[in-house]
Amino acid sequence: MACKWFARTAAAGLVAVAITATAMTLGRNGDEAEPAARVVRDSAAPDPFRAELKRCLGLGAAATGDPACLKTWAENRKRFLSSASEAR
Repeated sequence: MACKWFARTAAAGLVAVAITATAMTLGRNGDEAEPAARVVRDSAAPDPFRAELKRCLGLGAAATGDPACLKTWAENRKRFLSSASEAR
C-alpha cells in the first residue's frame, strides 16, 4: 500500500515540475541572448550550380531524362557525401 502511495506522489510531483517548467518557458519576455549571426550570401555573384539545381527542380519528373540534370545531381551527391565523410 505504501509503495502505491509513493508512486502516485512521485508522479504528481513530476507533473508539477513539468507544468512549472512549461510556465517558465512560456513566460519569458525576450530575455534570451541574441541569436547567432546569420550567414549572408553575396547576391551579386549568383552560383550557377545552385541555379541549375533549381532549374532541374522546376522540371519535375522530366528532369530524370535531362542529361544536364543527371550530371548536376551526381555532382551534388559528390559534394554532399564528401563533406559528410570529412566531418567524421
